[in-house]
Amino acid sequence: MSNQFFNPWIYSSFKKISLRNLLIFPFVLQIFTAVGLVGWLSFENGQKSVNNLANKLQNEVSQRIIQQLNYYLTAPTQVNEVNFNLVQLGLLNFQDLDSIRRHFWKQMKVYPYLSYFNLGTVDGLFLGVGREDDGTLYLELMNPTDKGYYKRYALDDHGDPTTLLAHEKYPYQDDEWYSNAVAAGKPIWTEIYQWDDRPDVISIASSYPIYNQQNKLVGVIGIDLILTQISNFLKHLYISSSSKIFIVERNGLIVASSSSEKPYLNVDGSSQRLSAFQSRDPLIRASSQYLMQRFNNLTEINKKQALSFKLNGEKIFLWVTPWQDQFGLNWLIVITIPESDFMGEIDANTQKTILLCIIALAIATTMGILIARWITEPILRLNRASQRITTGDLDQTVKVTRIIELAELGKSFNQMANQIQDSFETLEQKVIERTAELADAHAKILALNQQLKADNSRMSGELDLLRQMQQLILPNPEELALIEGLDIAVYMEPAHEVGGDYYDILYTDGVVTIGIGDVTGHGLESGILMVMTQAAVRILKEVQESDPVQFLNILNRAIYRNVQRMNSDKNLTLAILNYQNGHLNISGQHEEILIVRQGGNVERIDTIDLGLPIGLDEDISEFINQIEVELKRGDFIVLYTDGITEARNMQKSQYSLERLCNVISENWHYQAEEIKEAVISDIKTFRGHQKQFDDITLLILKQR
Repeated sequence: MSNQFFNPWIYSSFKKISLRNLLIFPFVLQIFTAVGLVGWLSFENGQKSVNNLANKLQNEVSQRIIQQLNYYLTAPTQVNEVNFNLVQLGLLNFQDLDSIRRHFWKQMKVYPYLSYFNLGTVDGLFLGVGREDDGTLYLELMNPTDKGYYKRYALDDHGDPTTLLAHEKYPYQDDEWYSNAVAAGKPIWTEIYQWDDRPDVISIASSYPIYNQQNKLVGVIGIDLILTQISNFLKHLYISSSSKIFIVERNGLIVASSSSEKPYLNVDGSSQRLSAFQSRDPLIRASSQYLMQRFNNLTEINKKQALSFKLNGEKIFLWVTPWQDQFGLNWLIVITIPESDFMGEIDANTQKTILLCIIALAIATTMGILIARWITEPILRLNRASQRITTGDLDQTVKVTRIIELAELGKSFNQMANQIQDSFETLEQKVIERTAELADAHAKILALNQQLKADNSRMSGELDLLRQMQQLILPNPEELALIEGLDIAVYMEPAHEVGGDYYDILYTDGVVTIGIGDVTGHGLESGILMVMTQAAVRILKEVQESDPVQFLNILNRAIYRNVQRMNSDKNLTLAILNYQNGHLNISGQHEEILIVRQGGNVERIDTIDLGLPIGLDEDISEFINQIEVELKRGDFIVLYTDGITEARNMQKSQYSLERLCNVISENWHYQAEEIKEAVISDIKTFRGHQKQFDDITLLILKQR
C-alpha cells in the first residue's frame, strides 16, 4: 500500500474517533498483540520443529534402507565370487553336476532371500536351483544333448530330485543374466527384468562370466534376487500414515516401493515395468515429476537432497538419496511425507491459542470501557464548552474540576477566547494583503506554463524527427531478402520515443556485416549516438576496412570525440560480426552471442574479452580481440539486447538468458521469422501487464 493511500486512510479513519474509544484501543491492542505474537511464535517454532523432525526421520529411514540394500545386494555378489573361485580352483567341476546341484541347494538354504542360482555354458549345459513362493526348492537341468529343453524336478529335504514337474524349452543364452554378463566380460548386475514363466516377478541377477586359461568363455554363473522382497521391507518401514517410500532407477522405472500397486503394467496383453511418472499413487507420481522438473534429469542427482514441494496446496517433505555399488547399480531412494502427518497437534494448539486470544480480547474491551467512562466524563463537559466557543459564542466560563490537568486546560480555553477576539480585528486586512500576493504569483505561474508548453512542443518535435531518422537508417525487408544464403528476421521495439538500441545488416562484396549495440540510457543524446554509430559503421564498410581491430578502434575514436564535443557521458556496447560462406568472425563487447546448432543445441559465446564499450576511452585497440565460428547448414545466430534478458514481470522476476535459450532450442527447426515470433510472444506472455522499461532488439540469421 502506497503512502499516498495509507496516510489519507489513517486520517479518515481516526479524525472522528472519541476519546473514550481511543482509551479502549490501547488495552485491546496490547492484549491482542501479545497473544497473537505468542501464538505466531508458537506456530513458527512448531513449523521449524516439524521441518527438523521430518529431515531427521527421513535421514534415519534412508540410512536403514541403505543398510538393507547393502545386506540384500551384497550377498549375491559375494556368493557368486565364492562360486567363481571354486570353479577356478576346480572344486566345482562342470562334469560333476550332482556336486554343483547339492552346492547350489545348500547355498539356497543358507540364504533364504536368494531366488535362483544359474549356471549356463556355451555348449548348451544349464543347471538352475530355484525357490517357489511357498519356499520349496526345485531343480532345472538341461544337458547339451537336450536340444534347448530343460526338465524341472522337485527337490526333497536332502536336495535330491524327485518328481518331474515340467519339460519346456528355455533359450537361457538370450536371458539377461547370461547375455549381459557375456557382453560386459566382467562381473555385473543385469538390468531388471521379468521372468517369462512368472510375469508378475521382477528380479535382478548378479552374473559372473567364466573363462578358461586361454581366455575363452566357458559359461556364466548367476544369482537372481526377486525385488519384491525390497518392496516388502519398505512396506514394513512405518514413518507416518500417508508417507511413501520408493526406489527408482535413473530412467525413472520403479525398483521397489511401499505402495500396494504392482511394479508393472499390462499393456496389450504383455507386462511392462512401471515408471514412477506413470504411478497411480499420487504422492509417488508427483514426487517423481517434481524431481524431474527441478533437476531436468534424474541422473543429475549426485548427493542427498532434503527438498519440499506443494501438492494440491499441501507441503510435502521429500528426501532423495543416491545409492550405488561397484557392479553398476545406480538407484535413487525417495522418501515423501505430507506435512499434515505432523501438523495435527500443532493445528489443535493454534485453535486453542485463537480461542484464548478472543477471550482475552473480550475481557480487555470490557475493562477498557469501564475505565474510559470514568476518565472521559469530565473531559466531555470541557469538550462541549469548546464547541460553543467555535460557533462564535466567546462568552464562556469553563468550570474546572479538581483534576489539575483539566483545570489548566480550562484556563487555557478562557485565554484562547480573548486571543480569538483580537485576531478577528486584524484578520480582514491580512486576507486582502494575502489575496494580492496570490494574484501576483498566479500571473507568474501562467507565464511559466506558457513557456513550458512551448519548450515541450519544440522538444517533442526534435524527438519525433530523431525517431524518424532512426527508423529510416534501419535495414528494410527488401534489402535483407537480397542477402544470399541467410534467412533473416529482425525485431526492434523502443521503450521510449527515442531508443538507445542499434542494429544494422550490411551486404558488401559477398560479406554480411552485422552490428548490434546498446547505448546507455534513452532520449535525445542516446538516439543521436545510435545514428552516429550507424553512419560510422557504414563509412568503414564503404572504405573496405576489414581489420576488426582497426575497424572498432577507428569507430570508437570517432564516437569518443563526438561524445566529448557533446559534453556527454554516454557510451555503448557494440559487437561487429562478419559472415561469409559459413564462417562467422566476431569482435567487440556486447551481450553473449548465441550459436544454435542442428538439434537445438545452444552455444553461448561470451564477448567480455573481445573489446570495450565504445566511447569510454580514445584508444581501445589493445582490448579488441576476435574469434571465428564455423556455421553448418541449418545453424543460426541469435543477437539481442539486454531489454530481452532483463525484462521483468509483475513479480519483479527477470526473463533471463536461460529462458531465451530454452525457447530458441524448442523452436530451432522453424524459419527465422517463426523463431522470432516465438521468442517475442514468450517475452510478452512472461511480462504480462508489466511496463516495458528498456528497448528490445532481436536478430536471427539462419544459414539456409
